[in-house]
Amino acid sequence: MNNRENEFKQRASAYAEQEQKAAGKSKTVSWLRVVVFVAGAITAWLFFRDGNTSAGIISIVGFYILFVLVMRWHSQLDYRYKQLQLLGKLNLQEIDRLQGKLHGFDGGDDFRDDHHPYTSDLDIFGPDSLFQLMNRSVTSIGRLRLAQWFRQAAPTPTVLRRQEAVAELAQPEQQEWLQQAIVKPMHYKHTEANTHEFFDWLRAQHFYKEHPWLKLLVFVLPILTLGSIAAWFYGYSGYIAVGFLAIQYLLGLKFQKQRDDYYDKSIGMYEAMQSYTDQLRHLEPHTFKASMLEEIRAKLYRGNTPASAAIGKVATIIDYFSWRLSTLMSFFLNTILMWDFVWIYRLEVWKAEHLEQVEASLELLAEFEALASMAAYQYAQPHFAIPQLSAIPFEFDAEGLAHPLIFSVERIANDFQMQGAGRTIVVTGSNMSGKTTFLRTVGINMVLAFMGAAVCARRLTVAPTQVYTAMRTADNLAENTSSFYAELKRLRILLNMTEGEEPVFYLLDEILKGTNSRDRHAGAMALIRQLHRRNASGLISTHDLELGAMEQELPGSVENFSFNSTIEGDKILFDYTLQRGICRSFNASKLMQLMGIEMERTDAAG
Repeated sequence: MNNRENEFKQRASAYAEQEQKAAGKSKTVSWLRVVVFVAGAITAWLFFRDGNTSAGIISIVGFYILFVLVMRWHSQLDYRYKQLQLLGKLNLQEIDRLQGKLHGFDGGDDFRDDHHPYTSDLDIFGPDSLFQLMNRSVTSIGRLRLAQWFRQAAPTPTVLRRQEAVAELAQPEQQEWLQQAIVKPMHYKHTEANTHEFFDWLRAQHFYKEHPWLKLLVFVLPILTLGSIAAWFYGYSGYIAVGFLAIQYLLGLKFQKQRDDYYDKSIGMYEAMQSYTDQLRHLEPHTFKASMLEEIRAKLYRGNTPASAAIGKVATIIDYFSWRLSTLMSFFLNTILMWDFVWIYRLEVWKAEHLEQVEASLELLAEFEALASMAAYQYAQPHFAIPQLSAIPFEFDAEGLAHPLIFSVERIANDFQMQGAGRTIVVTGSNMSGKTTFLRTVGINMVLAFMGAAVCARRLTVAPTQVYTAMRTADNLAENTSSFYAELKRLRILLNMTEGEEPVFYLLDEILKGTNSRDRHAGAMALIRQLHRRNASGLISTHDLELGAMEQELPGSVENFSFNSTIEGDKILFDYTLQRGICRSFNASKLMQLMGIEMERTDAAG
């Protein structure tokens, strides 16, 4: 067990112990609620029985206040208990990630895109993906922002700012605070409701601007209704009260659709708004040294109003709006107090006062959540390196480079260097020797570097570039597309992309494998020559040794590397070590033989 695993195990154990104590305290206070209620009821009954009405009323009020205070105390204890439970779970999840047990984590499947330049080929999203390994976000805005960072390389200044921010959050003394921040949203249910869609809808609503006469009735009509009902009890005509009740009923009937729309659109956001409020209250008072983090925190305030207060207001509005769910309560509230109209009005007032601030604040919160995920990932992998960005075109200089999704205790790492435009590294190798995995290793670490995250290497210096891959092309029955044609379409996109000035780093695996060997050799060589003349460099893996001859045709621009295997008896041994030169050991014949195919004896290796 490595140091981080041991630390996470100790944290989980400590939180479990605290959780048990918190559970016992919560249970005790729960019984205290019952005692206060019963004591209040008995005390009030004794006073009323003895004819001491005033004392009875005072006791009811006093015990009610005491009961509310105990209720709040119990809610706080319950929250504390749940927080400890979630913190323990988080540390157990960190152990699972270190051990490669990723199946239970969000893979970001909704972000998968087979047409993206690299995410499908590099296992960025989906099962056993980089997103599962890194993402700690629970909210829709946090996971969306992290996915965007995976899908789009950041400018160099932004990468450097993110590295600084992540480094601060990944410090050991920050871990307690950081883990608290990560689990805050886990207290709430997060549905598919989209915050931005809700705000866009709310911005387009102008109920009281379209019906300004209703604004006066919202405040006047409930007072008149209550007054007429009170007058009725004092002997005045009840027809006045009935008239006011009828007006409220008719108004509610007339605007039933609008009332339902406001409620239906807002109620799904309640848990999300509570979650954001809780997160922001944790973030706002904290101080940071990193410029990016301090800017995020400072921008959460508008004047003296923190974003948590503004979002808390809309959560409260939605909560009161939801009282209409009770049929009996809704009838009373909406026929006497114009309840729905009141909270629609409050929602529109909130929109005018706080919507702009809240939208900007949620963008900042999304940034923080993405940074928090990167920091937790970096802290869990202290042996990973912080990459250096190079100004030398297409520089890639790595020591101890490995794949972050390979969780072997003895993970094989390789050193690799290249630089300059028009370069192609041809990687040959036998089956299962590791050449395709090496291409993915290069690509996935470039993606990590260009988003500001730590990379799986002892050291990495890399030049910013657009990563492009063509590895997993397959038949598409819906589009009536063969795997060969699908691969040609990917290569066509690559050629189009390299016509511009943006540098492109390509990773191509067994290109043109869907055609005969003669056309495959000719096409692959032609592609390398064409890419050689453009602002592009990259790696191509292949079984075809003919491509290795291009090292003589384009000396200094094409270079051969390989992965090799050895055969000992019925065993094929791999060392997964990158070597210079063309592969001279192939194992296809031996593999087929091991699978039961009777191969004719031959002096040549298969």
